Amino acid sequence: MTVKLSTLCLSASLLLAASAAASAATTCDIPSNPSKFPGWLAGVKKEAAGMGISRSAISVLDSVTYDPSVIKRDRAQSIFSKTFLDFQASLISGNRMNKGAALMKEHAAIFKKVEQRYGVPASVITAFWGLETDFGGYMGDFHTIRSLATLAFDCRRPEKFRPQVFAALQILDRGDMTVDEMIGAWAGEIGQVQFLPADFLESGVDADGDGHVDLKRSIPDILTSTGSLMVHHGWQPNQPWLQEVSVPEDMPWEEADIAIQHPRSQWAKWGVKYVSGKALKGDNVQASLLLPMGRHGPAFLAYPNFTEVYLKWNESLIYSSTAAYFATRLAGAPPVGKGNGPVNALDYNQIMELQKILTRMGYDVGKIDGKLGSASRAAVKSVQVKLGLPADSWPTPELLARLRNS
Repeated sequence: MTVKLSTLCLSASLLLAASAAASAATTCDIPSNPSKFPGWLAGVKKEAAGMGISRSAISVLDSVTYDPSVIKRDRAQSIFSKTFLDFQASLISGNRMNKGAALMKEHAAIFKKVEQRYGVPASVITAFWGLETDFGGYMGDFHTIRSLATLAFDCRRPEKFRPQVFAALQILDRGDMTVDEMIGAWAGEIGQVQFLPADFLESGVDADGDGHVDLKRSIPDILTSTGSLMVHHGWQPNQPWLQEVSVPEDMPWEEADIAIQHPRSQWAKWGVKYVSGKALKGDNVQASLLLPMGRHGPAFLAYPNFTEVYLKWNESLIYSSTAAYFATRLAGAPPVGKGNGPVNALDYNQIMELQKILTRMGYDVGKIDGKLGSASRAAVKSVQVKLGLPADSWPTPELLARLRNS
């Protein structure tokens, strides 16, 4: 039985947010006019007062100014143009693997309590800890409220960031942080595992019992809160998240999509096996087939803990795939293989060209940005089906050449 994304993979709210973001991306290449920022901020202050946020917290906004460097970063995340193998190799270093394993051992008692309470393995939490801030080594140097206000004012994703401004002010009101401590990533994330303020409020846990949630210094609070957030996103205890597999040279490639799930028994019938060569379990456990670099590259079974949880943590497929893969490595999985053969990948400029061609053909690729996001991959799959090609959602130089001449 095929299970579509709308019912099992992503919540309706995430789909709506993704749709809104894609729509905004096509009309928001030019940032909002900074001269209008003070007037906009006055409206934010009024709304905050109506929410019952204290005058002292709202007064923090008096000195907040527009930060163009935040918008520059928001528009230029070129690292996401890398292939999965290159991206994961740049982030999952031997040193990071070793440090992650050492920290799992050092804090084993805390991790045990977290897993007993939330069902989230130490490896999953540690992978995010390592990728987000190098285990607290660098948490960012941007003023959180200034960053959030800038992004909330900007035309691209105001519906995402405006609520975060109010959540940050509520954190101040609650006394968990001071404004001087509220320093973090350019997009407003805080702490060693980079929580947005709304997640801080909703999932933060005072695990050390000192009366405050401290996601910058308290290891018990950091690890426990991460487990809490994963459960809030829908984590299912005692269930897998990502598992490397091998795929045959020929199968119905259009079924390889995180928007589609089948029982493992069906994937087995199509010739998918564990990467060791052992046959898949012939059960009804639902999974998607993830081909981050097409049918010739690495392959994974992606379970609901990936499609429903990791992609809520970060909507970037390449980041989420890397975080989930890192967690499998920390849990004992071997290094990822290269797949069935050489993979021909497009570079940044070629992806941009492809996106422009697909847009002219009437496909919605989201923002023309040189990144293979979900909209671009869906458009590639659609045109592959139309041309009678293996529909693995992976654009090749051959496909680009064919579209140029069509």
